[in-house]
Amino acid sequence: MITCMATLKALGNRLKELRDKHDLTQEEFGAIAGFSQKHYQQIESGNKKQIWLETVERLAAAYGLEAWQILAPTFPSKTKLAKKPKSSKIHNKKLKPTRKKRTRLS
Repeated sequence: MITCMATLKALGNRLKELRDKHDLTQEEFGAIAGFSQKHYQQIESGNKKQIWLETVERLAAAYGLEAWQILAPTFPSKTKLAKKPKSSKIHNKKLKPTRKKRTRLS
């Protein structure tokens, strides 16, 4: 079990960097790793007071990494998503066409 707050905060920062690199939402990555968006958000933000090593292994495996690689001080150079992300509400959001206001010429 990991309980050191500095380690948990560093893990959260690394997860955010990786998620941003792969252009994923928290919802999308949570689904890939097998967590709810809320649970994943708590881990990424550092709000979890403790997490199991198995959790870190699942998070790392979702990026094709080992647990030690996601916890290492250097950013992993090669990462590959374990699964294709399901589309989230954010990435599926269709923009409504905007109407142009007509101006009258007098």
